[in-house]
Amino acid sequence: MADDRPTYTSEEVDRAVDALGTPDRFAHAQEIVTHAAPGLQRVLNAALDEGGYFGDASASAIRKAASEEDPERRQLALRQLVTEETRIGMLIGVAVGLELAHELMHQSSEKES
Repeated sequence: MADDRPTYTSEEVDRAVDALGTPDRFAHAQEIVTHAAPGLQRVLNAALDEGGYFGDASASAIRKAASEEDPERRQLALRQLVTEETRIGMLIGVAVGLELAHELMHQSSEKES
C-alpha cells in the first residue's frame, strides 16, 4: 500500500468518533455497506480465518461454554464468548472499513489525475 496515507493523532480520532454520534451521520454509509455487504463479509471472514479466530481455539471455547453443567455459569460463559467474538468482529470490521475508505480515496484521487 502507499506510504502517503494520512496519519491521525489520538485527539483527531477522538473528535471523529464523537462526530459519529451526529443524527443521520450513517445514512450514506448504510447504503454503501448494504451494497457491499457480500464482499465485505468475505473480507471479514478471510481476516478472521487468517487470524485464527475460526480455528481450534474458537471451537474449544464454544464446546467448553456449551458443556458447562451449571445453567447460570453456562449462560455467563456463553455471554462472555459472544461478547468477545463480537468485539473481535467489530475491531476487524473497523480495520476493514478504514482500508475500504483508504481504497476509495485512492481510487478517487486516481480518477482526478
